[in-house]
Amino acid sequence: MKKICVFCGSSMGLDKRYEEAAARLGDVLADNGCTLYYGGGSVGLMNVIANRMLSRGCEVVGVMPDFLLAHEIGHSGITKMIPTQTMAERKEILIHEADAFIAMPGGFGTLDEFSEVVVADQLRLIEKPIALYNTLGYYDDLVRWIDRGVKDGFIRGDHYKNVIVTDDPKELFDKMNNYQAVKIEKWIHDIVDEKKCRV
Repeated sequence: MKKICVFCGSSMGLDKRYEEAAARLGDVLADNGCTLYYGGGSVGLMNVIANRMLSRGCEVVGVMPDFLLAHEIGHSGITKMIPTQTMAERKEILIHEADAFIAMPGGFGTLDEFSEVVVADQLRLIEKPIALYNTLGYYDDLVRWIDRGVKDGFIRGDHYKNVIVTDDPKELFDKMNNYQAVKIEKWIHDIVDEKKCRV
C-alpha cells in the first residue's frame, strides 16, 4: 500500500487545527514511504499535505481538469501533474491508480469523491481501503447519517464495515495497512428477494 489518494478541501477551514492535521497526515504517509495522489491544487488543505510530503522527499502526483488548470490553481512544484478533460476522468484516474483512499475534511467535492469510492467498493469494482480522517469530529454527522441508513435498511451494515473512521493519522494508516475487506457476496440477491417479498 504505497499510492495513497487523499480527497481534501480546496479551503483551509476556519480552525488552524485542520491545517495541522493535514500536515500530520502528510508526515505519517511520508514515514511509510507513500506516494500522494490528490487533486493537484496549490490551495487549501490539499496544498498543505502536498507541500508537507514534498518537503519530506516524497513523490506527489496531481490530477486536475484542464479548466481548473486554466485558473492557475494547479501546484507547479509537484512530481507529476496529470491533466484531464473532465472531473469524472479525474476521479477515474485516482480510483484506478491509488491503493487506498482517505477523505480529509472538505466540501461537496470531497463528499462526492468519497461517495464514489464507497459505491465502487459496494459494487465490488474495487477492493481497497477507504477512510474518513475525522479531524475535530468533522465527519460525526456523516457517520450518524450512515448509522441511520443502516438502522432504517437503506445501507447494508457490511458495506459500512469497509469504511475506516478515526481522527488519529497513525491509527488510520495502520488500519488501512491491515485492511481486510468484508466480503459481500449476496447483497444484490438479497435486494431481489426483498423486492419479491413486497410484491
